[in-house]
Amino acid sequence: MRLNTIKPGEGSKRAPLRVGRGASAGQGKTSGRGVKGQRARKGGYHKVGFEGGQMPLQRRLPKVGFRSKMKATRAEVRLSELAKVKGDIIDLAALKASGVVPVFALQAKVVLSGTIERAVTLRGVGATKGALAAITAAGGTVEAAAEKA
Repeated sequence: MRLNTIKPGEGSKRAPLRVGRGASAGQGKTSGRGVKGQRARKGGYHKVGFEGGQMPLQRRLPKVGFRSKMKATRAEVRLSELAKVKGDIIDLAALKASGVVPVFALQAKVVLSGTIERAVTLRGVGATKGALAAITAAGGTVEAAAEKA
């Protein structure tokens, strides 16, 4: 089989309708466009969603939900993900370097999810009460935690 010999299956394609070829052809005179009006003319047409001047559906329906602009700059780190970070001192730069938080994050907070086995020092990274207790129980410390994350 060659690419230049490939054809569609028998009966899968229909010949296009030849409009404007007289009454006997079945699509003569107005060629299926009805009578007068914008849709009968050639050239421009109205925009998508246009309803003849009526308020369009996408404007009649209410907006839904809220998308926080701050969400892009905040990051949540699970306790178990701290194992991926090399070194004993964990700050925002170390979290970014290890790929735990996105590079555009401005603040991070450690949440209690999973366990931590080694003693680490959090510097400039926030922690929840449960995560703080788990870090200190493993022999770690938290220095200058961010106020809100």
